[in-house]
Amino acid sequence: MEPALQSPPFTQLVVKAMRSLYPEELADRAWDNVGLLQENIALPSGAVPSRVLLTNDLTLRVAEEAIKKQVSVIVSYHPFIFRGLKSITLGDPHQRIVLRLAQHNIAVYSPHTAVDAVLGGVNDWLASILDKVPGGTSDVTVVQPARGATAPSIPPGFDGAGYGRLVRLREPTDLESILRAYAVALRMRHVMVSRVAPAAPIRSVAVCAGSGFDVLKDADADLIVTGEMTHHNALRLKMLGKSVLTVFHSNSERGFVREVLQPKLERALREEDAVAEVLVSEEDEDPFEIWEAKE
Repeated sequence: MEPALQSPPFTQLVVKAMRSLYPEELADRAWDNVGLLQENIALPSGAVPSRVLLTNDLTLRVAEEAIKKQVSVIVSYHPFIFRGLKSITLGDPHQRIVLRLAQHNIAVYSPHTAVDAVLGGVNDWLASILDKVPGGTSDVTVVQPARGATAPSIPPGFDGAGYGRLVRLREPTDLESILRAYAVALRMRHVMVSRVAPAAPIRSVAVCAGSGFDVLKDADADLIVTGEMTHHNALRLKMLGKSVLTVFHSNSERGFVREVLQPKLERALREEDAVAEVLVSEEDEDPFEIWEAKE
C-alpha cells in the first residue's frame, strides 16, 4: 500500500491565510491562473520551516534565494505557471524552477488578480500615492466591478471589489507633482510619460497595476497610471486628451508586496504559528531599466 501524501500544516496555513485576505473568487479566471500552483509534502522527518518568501515574479534567481533561505512556501504575486505543461525539462527556465523547488520541497502560491480586485489591495495602494500630492484625494471608486462570468459569487465582506481605481483630486494639480509623487513612492529615477499639450491641471486619475489599458481605456480621467502600455494604446489615449504615466509592469506592484502584503500575511500566520516568518525577496526586480547614453 502506498503511503498517503499530504500537504504540510504550514503550507495549508499559508493558503488559508492568503485566501482569507484575497479570495480566489475575485480573480479574473477567464485568463488568470491563481491559487496553489505547486504543492509540497509533509515529511516523515518532521515539520517544514515556518518561513515564507514573497516575490513579485518567481525567477530562477528568486527560486535559488528561496532554497538558500530555507523557506517552505513562496508566495509569488505573478503566477509562474500560466499555461499547460507538456513536459518538465531543464532546458526551459520555468520548468527548471518547478524541478528545483520540488527537489527542495517548496510550495508556490499565487494570488495575482485577487490582490488587484480586493478593496485595500494593490490598486488601492497605487491610488493612495495620490494622497501625497497637493490637495490629496477626495474620492476613489472601482473602475470595473469583479462580477459576472469570472466572479459569480463574491465572498461575504468583499462586496465592491473590482479592477482599477478612479481617483478624484480635491483640487486641480499639475502633472509634474503627480509624476514626482509616483517616482518617489515607487523608488524610481525615471518614468515614461505621454503628455497632452497644451498642459492642463489634472483633476482625476485612473490607476491600474500591471498592464492596465483594457481596464482603464474608457475611464473618465485626465491621467492614466499603469505599469505598461503599448505604443498604439498610448497614442489613442493621447488623442482622446488623456496623459499616460507608465512605471514598468512590476514596479507598479512590487511596493505593495513589500509594504502591505508582508506585514498583513505575517500577522495572519502568527495567529496560529507564533514563529512564522515572512521574508521579501532581495532578488526580485523588474527586467527593464532605463539607461542614459551619456552615462
